[in-house]
Amino acid sequence: MAKKKSSGNPEKTTKLRKQDLMRSIMAIFNKVQTKPLNYKQIAHALDIKRDAQKQLVVAALDELEAVGEIVQVQNGKYRLNLRMNSVTGILDRQTVAKKTYLIPDDGGEPVFIAERSMGCALNGDRVKVLLYPRRKGREQEGEVAEVIERKKTEFVGILEVQQNFAFLNMDKKQLAHDIFIPLNRLNGGKDGQRAVAKIIEWTDKAKNPIGEIIAVLGDVGENNAEMHAILAEFGLPYSYPEEVEKAADKIDAGITPEEIARRTDMREVTTFTIDPVDAKDFDDALSIRRMEKGLWEIGVHIADVTHYVKEHTIIDEEALNRATSVYLVDRTIPMLPEHLCNGICSLRPNEDKLAYSVIFTMDEFADVKDYRICRTVIRSDHRFTYEEAQSVIETGKGDFKEELLKLNEFAKILRAKRFAKGAIAFERTEVRFEIDEKGKPTGIFFKEAKEANKLIEEFMLLANKTVATHIGKPKKRGEKPKTFVYRVHDVPNPDKLQNFADFIRRFGYKLKTTGKNTEVSSAINNLLDQVEGTKEQNLIETLAIRSMAKAIYTTENIGHYGLAFDYYTHFTSPIRRYPDMMVHRLLTRYLNGGTSADRNEYEELCEHSSNMEQLAANAERASIKYKQVEYMSERIGQVYDGVISGVTEWGIYVELNENKCEGMIAIRDLGNDFYEFDDKNYCIIGRHHHKKYQLGDELTVKIAKADLVKKRLDLALV
Repeated sequence: MAKKKSSGNPEKTTKLRKQDLMRSIMAIFNKVQTKPLNYKQIAHALDIKRDAQKQLVVAALDELEAVGEIVQVQNGKYRLNLRMNSVTGILDRQTVAKKTYLIPDDGGEPVFIAERSMGCALNGDRVKVLLYPRRKGREQEGEVAEVIERKKTEFVGILEVQQNFAFLNMDKKQLAHDIFIPLNRLNGGKDGQRAVAKIIEWTDKAKNPIGEIIAVLGDVGENNAEMHAILAEFGLPYSYPEEVEKAADKIDAGITPEEIARRTDMREVTTFTIDPVDAKDFDDALSIRRMEKGLWEIGVHIADVTHYVKEHTIIDEEALNRATSVYLVDRTIPMLPEHLCNGICSLRPNEDKLAYSVIFTMDEFADVKDYRICRTVIRSDHRFTYEEAQSVIETGKGDFKEELLKLNEFAKILRAKRFAKGAIAFERTEVRFEIDEKGKPTGIFFKEAKEANKLIEEFMLLANKTVATHIGKPKKRGEKPKTFVYRVHDVPNPDKLQNFADFIRRFGYKLKTTGKNTEVSSAINNLLDQVEGTKEQNLIETLAIRSMAKAIYTTENIGHYGLAFDYYTHFTSPIRRYPDMMVHRLLTRYLNGGTSADRNEYEELCEHSSNMEQLAANAERASIKYKQVEYMSERIGQVYDGVISGVTEWGIYVELNENKCEGMIAIRDLGNDFYEFDDKNYCIIGRHHHKKYQLGDELTVKIAKADLVKKRLDLALV
């Protein structure tokens, strides 16, 4: 057979060879993704050994760099150029799985970001991510190329000051790297003190961020320093801006004859407040008087905060930023300045006060025959603590006994009706501390809701439901509801509820998880009744709550599953919750005939309020945890009975029966075996000896170590 003639064009032949070579090189780079390679490594991968061919590899790399397919990251080392395919979004680190994903702004699928690909980005940051070529059957991956906006720049830690440098040593749950502090940016901070630093510079090339101290909190272990550190950790304020305080101090109560004339005057009606013994900000008061034909007038009176706090003032802006008061173990960090929250807004006894009221006409069966929503002026006749009101209810003796007993009678009827419609009775025991003048816990006790608490709860629920229904429920067919702020609670996630039902079978309990909402909620209530007083009560109540959705604020009404209400809002605590202030303002707008407010604007405010509420709850839990560890630090070596309250791949958590303090036994301390984590069955099992530790198991443990810095209690098996 005759050989094919050569084209006689060596340049064309070389070009074809180079294109094939470039395709082969790109296949290698796509395979290794971010790994830098030099020409020798490429040649080796292609089994190229002759020097002349290696020179072709060098030429191909130069050309690929020139057209932007690869980039030279070090002298002679190249990497795939991923910048041609990028996406922006928010980094979200999943706590349990310990994986980080980018949630894209465009709503596309999440992008997995490995730890090595995070650069100097942190959870919550808005970033630009370079996408790797998609591997078959694998989730989309990428690496952080740029931090666009940091969610958090201020961090709390413990100062380590040396002769020539300083670091703010971090709890690694907050930040994986300690913050380098130049000595001229210590701001008076000393070695061993708790302090807050602001990151002022951090690049990918620097292992540690550079920061400056913006607040020195005090010595480690000192109560104020530790409480302020908890607030700072969650980005919550621990002091009030002086200019806001001054602006508030200028506000006068302003209860003039002209103002009274514009309101419904309720000062002659029997009225009182019922609050915790240490409360100073009295948000709500109840009034009651008998009417003709067996009817009663019940007034729910709420502090008229928005009469004093006008929109877009510095007081309002500060309240919006905070969104909620924060309740730590030993203190309250108020949403509003003290002059307002504990002074002119607080419904203190024997003082004329301005209120926003829902006034009900009820029959003897607690059926609401009519209601009106109006601004009022009231005068509280008495300030009850919950304990004082409870004593009157139990003994039938004391101030305003007839009024209190009648209100309690109505509250019990309202409560029974609510549960008949499918409300769920989540009533967890609260852990409280006896604390000395230095903030040190001297004892632990448990607070349970009694009839006096439930009395207030029922009338606040009724007022909240009535206001939400009044605005949210269309008056005529086809009418579009106006923008409003709702407190909603979604139905449970079916998978979570089924997992919960599967787990409680080991205790001998059954739970119906399908059917009408009322049937499922009734089954949950029956379960909660069954476990009351048992050793597994706290555990099962905790897991039941975890199987539920979280209540949030939103303009999209889906009802409140846990309360069995079609319409629900928060109207009754404007001194301590910003959403209630929003509700008051919208209510005023619509009662005055105003048009619907901007839904997008209010949805943003709702989302902010929900987020701040969660942060405040996290800070409260952290303060409780700190005090529990502090309390147990004087009980090292003591033995307690407990129950496994949590199971993770790194250890088991045990809640002590006597005081509800929780500690951890690390897996390495469980004995001579390799334990595997079974997240579906809430247990760990030894690979060799098959010893199982499961959620709900009873254990006897010893207090091994109390680490106040990490807020961690270490336990050992007995």
